[in-house]
Amino acid sequence: MQDTASEVIMDTTPLFTNDTIVFGLLMVCLGLIFFTSNKKTGFWSKFYKIVPALFMAYIVPAFLTTTGLISPEWTTIEESGEIVNGSSNLYYVSSRYLLPAALVLMTLSIDLKGVFNLGPKALIMFITGTVGIIIGGPIAILIISAVSPETLATPLLPSPGIGEFNDVWRGLSTLAGSWIGGGANQTAMLEVYQYNQKLYGGMVFVDIVVANIWMAIILIGIGKSARIDRWLKADTSAIESLKEKMSTYAKKVERNPSLTDLMILAAIAFGTVSFAHLGAGFLSNFFENFVNSLEAGITRNIFTFLSSSFFWMITITTIIGIILSFTKARSYEGAGASKFGSVFIYILVASIGMKMDLKLIFDNLGLIAIGVVWMTIHAGLLILVAKLIKAPYFFLAVGSQANVGGAASAPIVASAFHPSLATVGVLLAVFGYAVGTIGAILCTVLMQLASIS
Repeated sequence: MQDTASEVIMDTTPLFTNDTIVFGLLMVCLGLIFFTSNKKTGFWSKFYKIVPALFMAYIVPAFLTTTGLISPEWTTIEESGEIVNGSSNLYYVSSRYLLPAALVLMTLSIDLKGVFNLGPKALIMFITGTVGIIIGGPIAILIISAVSPETLATPLLPSPGIGEFNDVWRGLSTLAGSWIGGGANQTAMLEVYQYNQKLYGGMVFVDIVVANIWMAIILIGIGKSARIDRWLKADTSAIESLKEKMSTYAKKVERNPSLTDLMILAAIAFGTVSFAHLGAGFLSNFFENFVNSLEAGITRNIFTFLSSSFFWMITITTIIGIILSFTKARSYEGAGASKFGSVFIYILVASIGMKMDLKLIFDNLGLIAIGVVWMTIHAGLLILVAKLIKAPYFFLAVGSQANVGGAASAPIVASAFHPSLATVGVLLAVFGYAVGTIGAILCTVLMQLASIS
């Protein structure tokens, strides 16, 4: 431990820092989860009727991080006193390489007409989720300020930088940007409201903890979706029809994949990844210049998401997958395209899970409380509207994650219902990028008023 004038820095080096070892450990965990979840009788059969395998793929890496075996990032204090920061690249690789590969393999056999036949309820639930975030922030501030006013007190830091502000509502604006859109929108809100970056790490922490807890709850709900749908009195016929149609098609073209089939699938998957990165680099640079040419202010920040390479990577990948679904490449579903896509998705889930240190929940209970109340309002509004319009749990879960989790987790949740539904999550998440900054600014204005009151 090293004491500096401004903070106490602790050595947080995990037992395993080598990504090769960590990746192997995660794969062993995934293998054990699938091995036990495939048991038809005994303890594991009963266990997985309650807890979905996808949730276990998420929470087991979180426990590994919590116990100090692995970590997404860490600080090492050398014997000489030198401070060295380290981090794992597994999430970056999973989200930038395996996620687009999974998306194109899962979209390959998509029935686009069937997706549109799902009706407007998916979009209604997405918009409901957005509204829940917009009104949830100011309501959470009012509730927590009544219980714990010190949580909303503006922290005093020595020597703040020019244009830096310590107001808590400014920091919460970055959560609104993240939970409606994504990382690009979050960065835009940081720039718009000039929140002190010395305090920004605390907001990122709240984002990770609360969003991951909510995702865990959604994953548990997937295992009980039939019961939830009965309670919602939801009409799931369109979803079941699409799933049945896709399953029938998969069985029709099913074959024992040859080496040629596997190599072509690899070419489709990672060729798409390559092209998506190439196109994303060009388009993000082009739009970054376009955004920078706009007059500084809200207008510029509304379009910040267009300069995000991740946004363009996901968009290009989805477009390629949809185009391929109209060609003979669609038949490679029979060679296991969506199964390989699911493998990549589970690796991504595990890498997301390792970002969650459960001990940190208790580090800043005040801000965590705001986040939990905020997310509860978001969830409550979704449940209310789903009940009123009789929307299936699928639309509730995907509509929420398209907001809160974005393009990285919305397809995970959607594909848990059926691989062919991953595209629904992606399309809604991309829409979230477009409205993220506008919605976050509206939310922040309301939070500022709530803070003043």
